[in-house]
Amino acid sequence: MSLTPGNSVNDASHRTAYWSLTLDELLAQLHSRREGLTSTEAAERLRHFGPNTVKDESRWSGLRIFLSQFESPLVLILVAAAAISIVVGEWREAIIISLIVLASCILSFYQEYSASVAVEKLKERIGFKARVRRDGQFVSIAAADVVPGDVIAVSAGDLIPADAILMSATDLFVSQSALTGETFPVEKRPGELAAETALANRTGMLFTGASVRSGMGEAVVVETGIETEIGRITAHLQEETPETDFARGIRQFGYLMTRVALIMVVVIFAGNVLLQRPLVDSLLFSLAIAVGITPELLPAIVSLTLSSGARRMAAGGVIVRRLASIENLGSMNLLCTDKTGTLTEGVVNLDRVEGPLDGAPEGLLRLASLNARLQNGMANPLDDAIGKAAAAAAIHTDPSSKVGEIPYDFVRKRLSVIVRDDDGDLLIAKGALANILEVSTHFIHAGALQALDEDTRATLARRYAQWSDEGFRVLGLAIRRFSPARERYGHGDETDLAFAGFLLFSDPPKSGIAETLAAMTRRGVKVKVITGDNRFVAAHLARAIGLPSSHILTGEELPKLTDEALAARAVHTDLFVEIDPNQKQRIVAALRGRGHVVGYLGDGINDAPALHEADIGISVEGAADVAQQAADMVLVDKSLDVLLEGIDTGRKTFANTMKYVSSAISSNFGNMISMSFASFLLPFQPLLAKQILLNNFLADIPSMAIASDNVDPEAVMHPQRWNIAYVQRFMIVFGLISTLFDFLTFGLLLALTGEQAAIFQTGWFVESLVTQLSTVLIIRTKAPFFRSLPGRWLLLSTLAVSALAILLPYIPGADWFGFVHLPLGVLAGLATITCAYLVTTEIAKHWFFKRSHDRFFHWKRHSRRTGLDGRNHRQGR
Repeated sequence: MSLTPGNSVNDASHRTAYWSLTLDELLAQLHSRREGLTSTEAAERLRHFGPNTVKDESRWSGLRIFLSQFESPLVLILVAAAAISIVVGEWREAIIISLIVLASCILSFYQEYSASVAVEKLKERIGFKARVRRDGQFVSIAAADVVPGDVIAVSAGDLIPADAILMSATDLFVSQSALTGETFPVEKRPGELAAETALANRTGMLFTGASVRSGMGEAVVVETGIETEIGRITAHLQEETPETDFARGIRQFGYLMTRVALIMVVVIFAGNVLLQRPLVDSLLFSLAIAVGITPELLPAIVSLTLSSGARRMAAGGVIVRRLASIENLGSMNLLCTDKTGTLTEGVVNLDRVEGPLDGAPEGLLRLASLNARLQNGMANPLDDAIGKAAAAAAIHTDPSSKVGEIPYDFVRKRLSVIVRDDDGDLLIAKGALANILEVSTHFIHAGALQALDEDTRATLARRYAQWSDEGFRVLGLAIRRFSPARERYGHGDETDLAFAGFLLFSDPPKSGIAETLAAMTRRGVKVKVITGDNRFVAAHLARAIGLPSSHILTGEELPKLTDEALAARAVHTDLFVEIDPNQKQRIVAALRGRGHVVGYLGDGINDAPALHEADIGISVEGAADVAQQAADMVLVDKSLDVLLEGIDTGRKTFANTMKYVSSAISSNFGNMISMSFASFLLPFQPLLAKQILLNNFLADIPSMAIASDNVDPEAVMHPQRWNIAYVQRFMIVFGLISTLFDFLTFGLLLALTGEQAAIFQTGWFVESLVTQLSTVLIIRTKAPFFRSLPGRWLLLSTLAVSALAILLPYIPGADWFGFVHLPLGVLAGLATITCAYLVTTEIAKHWFFKRSHDRFFHWKRHSRRTGLDGRNHRQGR
């Protein structure tokens, strides 16, 4: 098969049953070698095949975002209104409506596109890597740069970057459920299969997106990008973004406003027709009312606030992979985390080695260093600590002595390396003490083998418990001699071992962690530790850093609990200890089932299910690929201080989003209700359709600055949740206040000007726009508005648009919108009503927020009694 255009390994017409070929035949077809490609060959193939990505929409993303602005029903209504105006000869009306629609769409597009570009740049920082053999050496490259013919190396924790055929494997188990639906990991081993072998049965093939659960292997890439199995499936499916709690709230709010708008359109249009008003004017007016009541820039505002939050979080060390997770981070009230590197320094040291009964046997550190240095699985802090201690003791290891490896897995909880010397082969096993002792029948004491009886086991257990209670993490080491040597070693050879001794590791608490945890508690976030370490180590650490430790649940107890019993107990559990990684997801699900918003911080291979289950999955740079790609956000540094800043940013982002919603619905709802009644009572329309649209457009301009607005410190001290009932109450209370002052304005204008439509419309346009803009500065904070300064851009844009509103009737072109000059008496009267309205709104704000505060704490007291701290917060993944 030639690697030339029109006849490539990726051409569908030349697709081969790669799994049926011998390795030599396959390498020949791919024009590759066991040593992999050269850099020059790889660069040429990358140009030919393109990047190894499932889909590349970057060329169309801008156009798609722009066109999506016209998918809104409200925009389509306005387009229809412009068309109707053209049909009836109202060209000026049509031009004005079209210009306002276009300006709104461009404004929204600019914000959404800027947000998407910013987020994509952040995501580039955490794209996963692949290990490939280039120029005869394994190097780490971006997965997008993998090409057909590359030889890749995979081990526990890796994501498979492309479809590939195995060349070699050692106890390689892969999870490919996303492609085949298989629940459990499947074993992969090299070898040819029949060409008709079904996809799920291709044991010699690795598929893009699958994750390595244990073992290691090397494979040659046969398909990349859209030509992979998962790529071809994705090409025919529309990917759905899971709906978050906040997005659900936005959707429900949209439904509410749509229902209100539809009712108002029908009622206003029917009423004006019954009053024998012009049909076209009545239709345009009712449609403009519908547009005016709806915060049509809400999607752009949400995108802007989220992207702005993502940039601030990136500056603080948190890279956001899914924008919607920022809102969930602000809602989080429970954080589940391991202790290593998060609560502790993460710099593990081998404190000392101990024999089974006493002392430190000569050669024990050398055995540990052989196991740690020669294993080919995932790098881990414990092995690094052993390597440092061996280097300090001038212990050298010969890589050529290794003849086999039995990789670590989460069932056995041990790893064995086999080395060859003059006396044959020596298996060295290292792992959790209980798992080492269960395959040990002897122990080494004073250089001699002795039977491992029950009394000795009890002695070993007491020593283990004592060291654990002192805060040490303890592993066991055991050996077995094979003579004569064997060709292949597997799990069955981990029997009849001789226990050689203990490895004691120390990992002190992080400096300042107690203060950070206290700060989280003040923000309403409780930390629960989920760890594989034993109860003694976990409890010792908890006491040292100020975490409660009186309620402990072990991994052994967990399977005995039903889901309901676990949910009831998990809420009150402080430490989950000796936990199997596969149990983490169940714990997170139990906590979520009790109404908590749960964050999960993990970086290991088996953390992916728990990261998916949590409302906010959090990983770290350098974590296992499968964990990093499953997370919603990635910490540059595994630190709760960084996460604490992220929580504050998430809550500020939520608060700023709600400012727009609150200001828009209060003013819009009140003004549109007022105009609806006024349209029935007045002999003319209170505002022309084009004036309503202009009012709405100008009011939205300062809203774009809300994303950068200052947020009161009190707003970040409690988890934030979307509450549609709160939004409805806010809309009714402040909408009615707005309506009341609108009627006072109507009375003033009629008293001062009589039934002069142009002066009435101009005066109310100015008053409604200025009050709507000023209201934002009041309701943006629960404090008195003069004590909480708004952001610079929000203040400047509000003042600028307010000034423009007052000057509009006096500038050239004002007659296009039907504006006329206002008498000084009218301006003075409008200024008086505006000041009265703002004072009333300030007073009502304090009453409303105090009442909401009392409701909140009544709910908190009730939730503590019932054990429910919030409503059910399910989020699909």
